[in-house]
Amino acid sequence: MNFKTLNNGAQMPQLGFGVFQIPAEETKQAVVDAINAGYRSIDTARAYGNEAETGQGLNEAISNGIANREDLFLTTKLWLSEFSYEAAKGAIDDSLKNLGTDYADLILLHQPYGDVYGAYKALAEAQADGKVKSIGISNFYPAKFVEFIKVIKTMNLPVPQIDQIEFHPYYQEKVARQLHDKYGVQIEAWGPLGRTANKYDTFHQPELVEIAAKHDKSVGQVVLRWIMQSNIITVAKSVNPSRMAENIDIFNFELDDDDMKKIETLDKNEPIFNHLDISTVERMYGWV
Repeated sequence: MNFKTLNNGAQMPQLGFGVFQIPAEETKQAVVDAINAGYRSIDTARAYGNEAETGQGLNEAISNGIANREDLFLTTKLWLSEFSYEAAKGAIDDSLKNLGTDYADLILLHQPYGDVYGAYKALAEAQADGKVKSIGISNFYPAKFVEFIKVIKTMNLPVPQIDQIEFHPYYQEKVARQLHDKYGVQIEAWGPLGRTANKYDTFHQPELVEIAAKHDKSVGQVVLRWIMQSNIITVAKSVNPSRMAENIDIFNFELDDDDMKKIETLDKNEPIFNHLDISTVERMYGWV
């Protein structure tokens, strides 16, 4: 496993396991299977509806001797309905209770709307108190990201360790990557395979199929390896143990410069999930 050093010195596994859209009743076993397969970073969120089940899987894996708590990197996220100073403090404590742990390794603000500054202040205090090791944000697009960094500096709050954003071969976030490098914030990719029913068919993309055949790997492995070599952290999701094993089996080959350049040509700079879309914001707030 590769690790990235965050701006607070914490070591985060570069490839993790995500539980987004895994039904609650399947989450516990999926987390146990993932840890058994070698994953040491587990990503959940309060909005996923499976935070408690994620904690159950994590603690079962620890009880079974598969891993120690200190070897695991656990992430959760606060939802925008909890974005005020007081509400965020309560949500942090509730998450730790759900997860059955004394601390989280990373807690993110899930969206860029609402009272992000009050909520972030609560995260910073929780970090100082040892309730969370690292803190960050998620889905902060470039303009909002820069505003956020400038404001929290005036509040004497720490720069976030992570910004988890959409990133895949079709949305390569070139502007965001420059800005995150400038301010020392590590990008973590969600949706790394960029696959949706009506937009992209990553597993049949000719360029990716050709690279996969060249290395005797799957398309999914090629994409995840490309993210590793782009110095970005990511999470992969599956409830199938064999697919979990396949996704993590990416540290025994390397893409060459031609491979990297070929994947770079796939960039369409079009997100699957547009956080600037008005109807998207309305749905987040429950207004439609």
